[in-house]
Amino acid sequence: MATGKYTRIDAKKSSSSYCSTVTVVVFVALCLVGVWMMTMSSSDTPSANIDVPQEKQKTELKPDTEVKPETEVKPDVVKDNNESTTQQFEDNPGDLPEDATKGDSNDKSSQEEEKGNNESSNETQSEEKQEEKKKEGEESKSDDTNKNEANEEVKEEKTESKKEDGSEDTKTEGSGEKKESEEGSGESKPESDESDKKSEESTTETQEEKKEEKVEQNLENGSDDSSKKEGGEAKEQGSQEVFPSAAQSELLNESSTQNGSFSTQAAESKNEKEAQKSSTQQEEYSWKLCNTTAGPDYIPCLDNWDAIHHLRTTKHYEHRERHCPTEPPTCLVPLPEGYRLRVEWPKSREKVWYANVPHTKLVKIKGHQNWVKVSGEYLTFPGGGTQFKHGALHYIEFIEQMLPDIAWGKRSRVVLDVGCGVASFGGFLFEKDVLTMSLAPKDEHEAQVQFALERGIPAISAVMGTQRLPFPGIAFDIVHCARCRVPWHAEGGKLLLELNRLLRPGGYFVWSATPIYQKLDEDVAIWNAMSELTEKMCWKLIKKEKDTVNLVGIAIYQKPFSNECYEQRSQNEPPLCEQSDDRNAAWNVPLQSCMHKVPKGETERGAQWPEQWPARLQKQPYWLTSSQVGVYGKAAPEDYSADNEHWKRVVSQSYLNGMGISWSNVRNVMDMRAVYGGFAAALRDLQIWVMNVVAVDSPDTLPIIYERGLFGIYHDWCESFNTYPRSYDLLHADHLFSKIKKKCNMPALVAEVDRILRPDGKIIVRDNVEIITELEAMFKSMHWEIRMTYSKDKEGLLCAQKTMWRPDEVETLKYALI
Repeated sequence: MATGKYTRIDAKKSSSSYCSTVTVVVFVALCLVGVWMMTMSSSDTPSANIDVPQEKQKTELKPDTEVKPETEVKPDVVKDNNESTTQQFEDNPGDLPEDATKGDSNDKSSQEEEKGNNESSNETQSEEKQEEKKKEGEESKSDDTNKNEANEEVKEEKTESKKEDGSEDTKTEGSGEKKESEEGSGESKPESDESDKKSEESTTETQEEKKEEKVEQNLENGSDDSSKKEGGEAKEQGSQEVFPSAAQSELLNESSTQNGSFSTQAAESKNEKEAQKSSTQQEEYSWKLCNTTAGPDYIPCLDNWDAIHHLRTTKHYEHRERHCPTEPPTCLVPLPEGYRLRVEWPKSREKVWYANVPHTKLVKIKGHQNWVKVSGEYLTFPGGGTQFKHGALHYIEFIEQMLPDIAWGKRSRVVLDVGCGVASFGGFLFEKDVLTMSLAPKDEHEAQVQFALERGIPAISAVMGTQRLPFPGIAFDIVHCARCRVPWHAEGGKLLLELNRLLRPGGYFVWSATPIYQKLDEDVAIWNAMSELTEKMCWKLIKKEKDTVNLVGIAIYQKPFSNECYEQRSQNEPPLCEQSDDRNAAWNVPLQSCMHKVPKGETERGAQWPEQWPARLQKQPYWLTSSQVGVYGKAAPEDYSADNEHWKRVVSQSYLNGMGISWSNVRNVMDMRAVYGGFAAALRDLQIWVMNVVAVDSPDTLPIIYERGLFGIYHDWCESFNTYPRSYDLLHADHLFSKIKKKCNMPALVAEVDRILRPDGKIIVRDNVEIITELEAMFKSMHWEIRMTYSKDKEGLLCAQKTMWRPDEVETLKYALI
């Protein structure tokens, strides 16, 4: 018989002592069998984890720990097998475990449940141990043969248990063999300590084996810090938040699965080298603070003073147009002194923190017109404007009374407000379920668009100068101008013809200005010129009335439904555009003094008015045909439907419940790479708005987005976006960065993301694993909080949150100094 390591050998012992030793050994073996049986009974109890396969849970949880299905296990980092080829990222609520929830309010109760379960398990173990001891006297008389039989029984029971569980636990089996090898030691250690030690060793070994996997999740608390302030409401939300399921996470629309269940050594080595390379790059990112004349309000393409000073003329507002620097800045824009997290919608429509937009010029200039006022720590917005001093809501309702066919929120859904001021018109149209693109230049009316965005109202900085506006043709249901100071009649009506390009056939132009109701010589001359121009354009004056409350006049024109009027004109003035002139071409395209014909084919976009809202949101555009190939390679109608269903699943099963985002704190959202608008459509029931951005080098799907009753803009992400810093609460980038990296400066785009995102705002990135890893390092270098990373089959998801951190070192941008 083998001698234990610490056994004391006495050659003078009699054969009786040998029998005693055998008896002790058999006793220890039977005790171990009893411990193992109790372990197996407790391991049969369902265990809870988040995004961890069941096989992994059995190895990571201690054998003597019983966890109820409701128990929440809250790891800092959750990992999953990257080599699996399960269904490709489908978020299905039926596939998510009931316990896959996370929230701050349930952590303590979960720990107490686990503690109670452990105590219950220990009591059960002690009772079974007493029963085993009663049998010791009878079985201690057995010889070595009985011992061998007992060992074989243990092995057989292990094999049967593995078959019942459907998995093999090599770590547990190894522990059993190790215990058997120590039986002859004669050393009796506490059984619970021995079991705990084996379980800890097993868990450690399992974690070591998982180091090479690329699936990560890191999510803090499951809800925003700000949501904690909401008390019970926040707790209720936290209990419903769900992680993306490892096997069913909808992470893709452009990814592909690997062949077979096993990765290659080449792929594994390549991924590891890239991961190591990215980790070493993390320390290489260094950020500086932008030193510019505009300071906290810096917009790179609008504050390029070097380019503005070299303009030959500013007659057509060229100095208000885009003049981007040759190299986009990589520095970070400073915060205003005393900046605070914004007031939430809908309170923000009436007031914002003065410290966030510390400008009072409009208060002095427009105070008597109820644009904006200072009230203590706040800037307040009574809802007025130059043409609606007594409130925008009355003004909006008066327009519908003038012309009921406007039907706010039904027939009329997407509106362009030119010269928006602080955008009260668009802000109150939300009550009518109308989406308004508010537009104004960055001019002497200090920070008007910045006020709008801080209030939670859609707006961009732009001017009607020499270039077409960055929107597709026949996109807007209504164009509105209230004292917008645009010379519509000048130069043959070039600017009004641009509105004609943007307006749908049958759409309305609502004009509220002094020439409509005042009799000064200048006003009369402008009205006569407008009347002559609109008649030549075949626009019909539908209504002209005076609002007795606001004491202003309003004129409503309608664009023709057909080309009949154009063909009957005695003179081709303004001329019709050439057939080669693309009405949708809008990026850096000069204005044209011509009119495009009205589409008349059954399959031409614009030949029919869209379905009434909200039916138009989900209805497939009639002009999408099977002969067209969609963005993802299917026939256009199928492509559209698949994209729509895809984002419904992603938003409902991941974004709303599994990202730890308190959506009540989100108002301004940008989809940085929109395709069909599916992401924005899926968020339709929330009190938010989404700016859909279609890249200029991507398929032109922006007309589809407008057809659905949503809105968006064309943009080149190699340049800065026309918005103020700290404009958006949430950015969404689906496979954008991997495309930008091929042609643009990646750190410059990250700096732009930092510029337009508010402190405490979040970004959700879906891209390949390499890009996700690189972005994670860059965000960390800016002291952002990484809320989650997740990857599978070379596709990844990243959610990060911006903080208040700003660098100390300064970079002076000479071209941005006056």
